[in-house]
Amino acid sequence: FSDILSTSRQSPQRLLALVGARSGTEHLDRLEGAVISLTAHVGNWDLAGRLLARQSARPTHIVVAVEEAPSLERWLRRDADGVRFVPRSGPTVSVSLMTALRRGEAVALQGDRALGNRGDMWVPFFGCPAPFPVGPFRLARAAAVPVVPAFCTLDADQRYAVRVLEPLVVASGGEEDALRAWVAILERIVRERPTQWFNFFDIWNPFGA
Repeated sequence: FSDILSTSRQSPQRLLALVGARSGTEHLDRLEGAVISLTAHVGNWDLAGRLLARQSARPTHIVVAVEEAPSLERWLRRDADGVRFVPRSGPTVSVSLMTALRRGEAVALQGDRALGNRGDMWVPFFGCPAPFPVGPFRLARAAAVPVVPAFCTLDADQRYAVRVLEPLVVASGGEEDALRAWVAILERIVRERPTQWFNFFDIWNPFGA
């Protein structure tokens, strides 16, 4: 967590020094136009967004929840180096993201926390149904852009490993299938790095129903 605070204020050159292994970046290199990058609260997700902007050479809009403590905003979120933070609660956020995608830019989202509304869908996670947001895949289908899963986790050498996975193409009516594919990827990453998943509630019953 201290790295999340510190890396948000460092230059791109300093950020690159924190990165060791990289895999799958060719998936981004071969894509033209807009993309949606999907990650989770695993490892250093803020660094993942900044590296995405640098790797893809696209302006990147990172969708975030509003912090409960407003004073944390200036430490966690600083627009710079091709990165713009977009509050999820904004009334026109969907329009803003669609406009960015139509300009050929990138949108980065996290897909491991349910929202508690009609945008959630229940899919198996470690053997039991859990709610996950389907919104990223609805956005991808509406904008006709691929979803690129990406993670930035800490390796044993105390440097970050960036992993970009095969893009998910969301066909018309295929949002649920794409969500299931994403949750299977998330399950694999959490199984590999369980202590790096920032999850502090019962994901199978997040709202105490």
